[in-house]
Amino acid sequence: MTCNIGKTERILRIIVGLIITSLAFVGPESPWAFLGLVPLLTGVIGWCPPYAMLGINTCKK
Repeated sequence: MTCNIGKTERILRIIVGLIITSLAFVGPESPWAFLGLVPLLTGVIGWCPPYAMLGINTCKK
């Protein structure tokens, strides 16, 4: 797995993932908020499976 997500996008994914996941504990407390783990994990590892399938790469080399 090579990095296919750029630095700015990784930071945004982590922030959005944390915000969405936090809704599982505060606010509406819906289990759907755990879907925030998807952008959080892709931001942390720097690899996005749909990007890989579509040949998209926002990571500067």
